[in-house]
Amino acid sequence: MSPPGHGPVVVGIETSCDDTGVAVLGFDGRVRSSLLSSQAKDHALFGGVVPELASRKHQEAIIPLLRAALAEAGVEAPSSQVGLVAVTTGPGLMGSLIVGFMTARGLSQAWGCPLVGVNHLEGHIFANRVAHEGLETPFLCLIVSGGHTEVILVEGWGDYTLLGRTRDDAAGECYDKVAKMLGLPYPGGPEVDRLAASGDPDSFDLPVPLGTTGRVEFSFSGLKTAVLWTVNRIKSEKRSLPLADICASFQKAAVEALLGKMVLASRLTGVGRVCLSGGVSANSALRKAFRDRFGDNVFIPPLELCTDNASMIAAAGLFNFLRSGPSGPDLSPDPSASLTDKIT
Repeated sequence: MSPPGHGPVVVGIETSCDDTGVAVLGFDGRVRSSLLSSQAKDHALFGGVVPELASRKHQEAIIPLLRAALAEAGVEAPSSQVGLVAVTTGPGLMGSLIVGFMTARGLSQAWGCPLVGVNHLEGHIFANRVAHEGLETPFLCLIVSGGHTEVILVEGWGDYTLLGRTRDDAAGECYDKVAKMLGLPYPGGPEVDRLAASGDPDSFDLPVPLGTTGRVEFSFSGLKTAVLWTVNRIKSEKRSLPLADICASFQKAAVEALLGKMVLASRLTGVGRVCLSGGVSANSALRKAFRDRFGDNVFIPPLELCTDNASMIAAAGLFNFLRSGPSGPDLSPDPSASLTDKIT
């Protein structure tokens, strides 16, 4: 049901890091358009995201992307057809968040429609709602990305309990740092996954972080250090690096760490339904391991909904708007926003 006096669509905007996303979502929850402008090539030269460059690239991309998304969705008169603007307000890079937020606020005022802020991590949870119509709660959600590794119990949409998170590096950050050690191009995660497919995962005995503890927790700094020692030892012996074997061995340990803690969380909570979300959930070995272990009880978004995108922001924004109304006038970007702020 759309709000009185407005049309049936939500415009979602995502600019938390280095991808500019704009989506148009019907109030029935169906995606009518979803476009993304990637900055990966712009940051590859620097081996990682440069915040100032990211914000400037968002400024260049966002309005052309908005126009294209509206056109693809068939929205010819936004002021009468858009019923809500939803925008990521954090966590993320402050400069990037500001670009999306100020654009969203301006559109809300120009079109005379409500504005709602969305926590980026809640957006990743809602990626599974977009991907899997009728997905029922409760379920466990592993949010695994370059900046986050967290296990959330979703007892109902909007009702979250944090079960555990990483003590140090996020899994995606560890992937990127290992890739850098090996001289692989940025972004490193997909390169590690690609090389691992042709390697022997038993070539190197790397530790599974916190694999024997009885708590839902992660730590990837030790695994990263173990790879570094392995690389340094091979180099000291004047041997060439067996890239595929190192990648396969590293990925085996990382995937076992993630899967093991989700199995533990399922046992502790009695919840058998599991979802993956976040950029690392695009990893082929992780997807296979979860499907092998949980079968029909695992839900994984398609690749375009794993990485940052505006469809998930629009979906989460629509849910929160229909439940609680628009955000207040004090809404502002918060680069350190936590999903725990919403946990009841």
